[in-house]
Amino acid sequence: MAVAREIELMQGNQAIAEGAFYAGARFYAGYPITPSSEIAEECSKKMPLLGGIYMQMEDEIASMAAIIGASLSGAKAFTATSGPGFSLMQENMGLAVMGEVPCVVIDVQRRGPSTGLSTKPAQADIMQLRWGRHGDQIVIALCPATVRECFLLTVTAFNLAEKFRVPVIISPDEIVGHMRETFRVPEPGEIEVIDRKKPAGPPEKYKPFAADTDGVAPLSAYGSDYIFHVSSSMHGPDGYSNNNPANAAWRVEQLHRKIEMHRDEIVITKTFDTEDADVLLVAFGGTTGASRAAALELRKKGIRAGVLQLITLWPFAEKEVALLGSRARTVVVTEMNYSGQVAGEVQKVLGSGADIRKVNSYNGQIITPQDILKAIG
Repeated sequence: MAVAREIELMQGNQAIAEGAFYAGARFYAGYPITPSSEIAEECSKKMPLLGGIYMQMEDEIASMAAIIGASLSGAKAFTATSGPGFSLMQENMGLAVMGEVPCVVIDVQRRGPSTGLSTKPAQADIMQLRWGRHGDQIVIALCPATVRECFLLTVTAFNLAEKFRVPVIISPDEIVGHMRETFRVPEPGEIEVIDRKKPAGPPEKYKPFAADTDGVAPLSAYGSDYIFHVSSSMHGPDGYSNNNPANAAWRVEQLHRKIEMHRDEIVITKTFDTEDADVLLVAFGGTTGASRAAALELRKKGIRAGVLQLITLWPFAEKEVALLGSRARTVVVTEMNYSGQVAGEVQKVLGSGADIRKVNSYNGQIITPQDILKAIG
């Protein structure tokens, strides 16, 4: 009988690394940067013990290039960064989108712009997560709020990346990356781990971008009997350049369709006391705890309040926001940025007539339950 794993006091960044190991990641390339550096530290110590490879790169551009190459060679690969480093990764992330390369990128959000307050929390990368690369493109972005979610969502991120051949971003804020909670790493087999779909036909007929009915093409590995080409340029099912307008339309649509047709599997939310909520608090990451505390305080005062926690940031949870937001008298969006990046998406869903209130922090300080209560009045 297997001995149960011990409960540990674990940091969010450490849990992300453990989640990656659990999911089968055996290649890490990165450049240390606050407040994500603990992920690289964990990988430097444990990845070689697992038979994997840890590489400290010269910069984040090279880091992103390295995990793309490792993934195309058959490895589950990831990197971690923050702030300016995430900006440097965008061009090669575009290559990963175009080449349908499964990989995971962790962006531990910190207060900018530029170097900003490099050790302080923020949630101001939301639009960059979705639109940071040029052109028509789509990625999946997840946001944990607890140490447990850091682990579980990292496993989920690898599963989604492998299943849909897409870069997946995990974007905790500094609060979540550095918080510590008790957690037990699950036993092998407790959580499903998905590996990429591989081709089964003859190698000479393999087309790396010829999608099956699920919208995703099988992916072989460099060095196998399947010889294939991946290009950042517009290409056809065979991977070679094809500038025909009909092909270009098919290619762009295909990149989106494989995500859109599986939207209900990808979009994850949690709800707390939303069944009868007149006041709906929309939160994600480090603002979730304060929002739940504020909702409980409001209920003590006789105000029916509930919380919608956004776990999948992109694709946006339009259906869930519409369902719960349309029932509520007031919607309050809590986020650590100046303009209300998520509040703007909520407004798009609910319309200009909805009573949407923003609670924002952009000075490097956390949002407290008292800040939220003030906004509700």
